[in-house]
Formats: sequence, structure tokens, C-alpha cells
Amino acid sequence: MFLKLVAASALGAGIAGATGRTAFAAKVKMPPLPENVMTPDAALERLMAGNARYVAGQSTPLNFSNDRAALVSGQNPYASILSCSDSRVGPEFCFDEQRGDLFVARVAGNYLTTDFVATLEYAAAVLHTPLIMVLDHESCGAVRAAIDSVDNNTQFPGHIQSMASALAPAVRAAATLPGERFENVVKMNVIRNVDKLRKQPPILSRLVAKGKVLVVGGVYSLKTGEVTLVA
Repeated sequence: MFLKLVAASALGAGIAGATGRTAFAAKVKMPPLPENVMTPDAALERLMAGNARYVAGQSTPLNFSNDRAALVSGQNPYASILSCSDSRVGPEFCFDEQRGDLFVARVAGNYLTTDFVATLEYAAAVLHTPLIMVLDHESCGAVRAAIDSVDNNTQFPGHIQSMASALAPAVRAAATLPGERFENVVKMNVIRNVDKLRKQPPILSRLVAKGKVLVVGGVYSLKTGEVTLVA
């Protein structure tokens, strides 16, 4: 059933990419949020404009009643966010978006597993989401654990060690970079996961190559709320 959904959705994505929103609406069912049908570049521009509003204290007031009826029939978010689970970072808030706009997957350290790849594939292939952002932040506890694991061979209890081990390659990759080490590891973790997603077969690499999906990376400042693109 899932493969049928992917095939049907890929057909719809092809129509949208070739002829624009008008033809898309004429040939397939109108999406719940037509304004979310956009190119990857336009999606990134919108995402960053929302962050600028958030930083400036000009966020749009939340109104859950306006879109509730529309979203009963389905969803078509314009961006997917692979974010750290840190409670101080809320993607919908920091990009000033409403329900139905962002498809958010969260895990401490915002690193990739098979489950998260599948989640982002679903968003891209079935929901036609044109943008993926890997989002980390300052003072990431998962990154700190990874550094401690590499530097001091610290062993963490339970399954926490698997998280630290997953981020260890970013710690090693940042070893020769100039500048502040912790900040470099945060950036390198984002950059590595962006690269993995861009090359991820069979779905994401194909959509990236065709220009249907854009994968970028950002780092959130706890002090200002600003998201800086690093990949």
C-alpha cells in the first residue's frame, strides 16, 4: 500500500514540478493548504523569513481554528525539519509557522537512523514536501556527550551511549577546524547529516538530483533565536 502511495504521489509531484500550482490543482485533488505548494527555493525563503519574524518579536499569533477543518482531510507541509529534541528549540515557533506547515522529526542530537530517513522519505515522496532542514543548536547536550565520549572514553548508561557513538564521527571530523571546538562539532554534525540525506538512495538522492527537494542545515542560537544556515 505504501509503495502505491509513493507512486501516486510521485506522479502528482511530477505534474506540480512541470506545470506549476494551477495545473497541479486541476489534475489532482487540491491540497489542504494550497499556499504550501512551492518550489524548494521558495520554501527555504519562507522558512528563513519566518525565523526573521521570530527573532524580531513579530511572530504571527497562533490561531488553531482557521485551519482545523482543512487539515482533517490531509496534510501538505512545505518543509521537513530534522531537529534536536531540546526543549528550548521549537521548530514551529522559531520559524513562525502554524499547524500543517512543518513536518518535524526530533531526536537528541538530530542524527540520522533508518527510521528518520524513512520519515523524511515519506514527507518528500508522499506529502511532496520540497525542503528538508537539519537543525541543531548551541549548547547541544548530545554533542557534549559525544565530545566527552571521544575525549575521555566516557560510557553513558542505557541507550544513551548509542547516541554519543552516533555523533562521534562529527567530533573527529571537526578536530582540525579552526575556531571554537564545541561550535565546530555542532556545525559538523549538521553538515554530515545534510550530506547523507542528499546522497540517500533510493528516494531522496533521486529527488535532490531532479531539483524536487532541497536539503539544507542550520544552527539555532539560544541567545537570539536566529537560525544560521551552515549547509
